[in-house]
Amino acid sequence: MAPAPRGLFVTLEGIDGSGKSTQARRLAAALEAEGRAVTLTREPGGAPGAEEIRRLLVTGAPGRWSAETEILLFTAARRDHLERRLAPALAAGHIVICDRYVDSTRAYQGGDPARRALVDALHREAIGLDPDLTLLCDIAPEAAAARAAARAEGAGEDRFERKGLALQRALRARFLAMAEAEPARFRVVDAAAPEETVARRLRDALAPALDAAAPLR
Repeated sequence: MAPAPRGLFVTLEGIDGSGKSTQARRLAAALEAEGRAVTLTREPGGAPGAEEIRRLLVTGAPGRWSAETEILLFTAARRDHLERRLAPALAAGHIVICDRYVDSTRAYQGGDPARRALVDALHREAIGLDPDLTLLCDIAPEAAAARAAARAEGAGEDRFERKGLALQRALRARFLAMAEAEPARFRVVDAAAPEETVARRLRDALAPALDAAAPLR
C-alpha cells in the first residue's frame, strides 16, 4: 500500500504592514486555481479555541501581557491549531498556507536569549511541526507603518503595531537574522514592490518545493 500523502507546509512571515496576509490570500487563490488542494490559515488563530486566544493577544493595551505570558498563550493557541487544522490538512495532502507561525513568536517574544530558548523549548515539546518553506515578506518599517495605518481590516487588532517603530525595526532585524541562519527554509522577498510583483515573486519562490512535494491533483 502506498503511504498516505503528506502535504506541504508553507508559512508567510514579516513585520506588521508587510502585506503578508494579503499575499497569503493571493497565493492560496492562485494555487487553488491551478487545481491544488489548499488550506489557508493564520496565527494566532486558525481553529476555534485558537481564535479565542487570539482575541486576548491582539487587542487591548500594548503592555497587557508580559513576553513570557505571551509565549505561553501563543503556544497554547498553536497547539489547538495544530491538532484541529494543521495536522489534518497536511495528512490529507493539502498545501497549507499559514499567515504567521512560530518564527513570529521567536521574533516578537524571543528578543533575548532566555525567552528565545523558552519559545524553542515549548515548540519542540508541545508542537514539533516545522514549516517546509517560509516566505519572508521584507519591507522597511516606515513603509510598513504607512500601510498598517491605512488598513481597514483587522480594526482593533493593533496591539503590537502600537508598540512603535523601534519594535518593528528590531523585528525586521530578527526575521532577517533567522533567514540568514536557515537559508534552506527561508526565501526573502522584497515586499515593498507592487502587489502583483510580490505575488509573482512569492509564487516563483514556492515553485521548486511545490512541484516536488505537492503535484497537481
